[in-house]
Amino acid sequence: MSEKGAIAPPFVSHRGRLVATIIAVTAIVVFGATGFLVPGDKWSMSDRVQILGLGLAIAALMSRYATIRAIPRADGLWVRNLGGPRLVAWNSIEAIRFSDGMPWVRMDLDDGDEVAVMAIQRADGPRSVDEAQRLADLIAAQGPTGTAEDREVPPQV
Repeated sequence: MSEKGAIAPPFVSHRGRLVATIIAVTAIVVFGATGFLVPGDKWSMSDRVQILGLGLAIAALMSRYATIRAIPRADGLWVRNLGGPRLVAWNSIEAIRFSDGMPWVRMDLDDGDEVAVMAIQRADGPRSVDEAQRLADLIAAQGPTGTAEDREVPPQV
């Protein structure tokens, strides 16, 4: 997904991306070294390839985690979590929640569904509260009715 259609800067977790990248690189190095440095009489070539494959699988999962983001567009908020991407129309968002103890922002939709916005993570500290407020302001500005005061805004950390 290109950020070409964005109407505001994207939401991206900084600490989550850094940790995921470090884990991905570490998994490839450790599993690769383990697979190929163990003496030949202990493991077969198949065992070595499987160990390396496990490291690559961990790295692939972490790369998916490192690319979590939410992009504000004119037609809604494009959210990419660990699963597939989802476009949430602005007018279908009723409230956002980001209270203490919640790992990331959650949006309540008018159909009763709930969507996590993993791009705004508590792990980012005070910056996460600012980003949650920015999202609440965007929702208020893009929605057909209501103001920021009508929406649940995040408490201070």
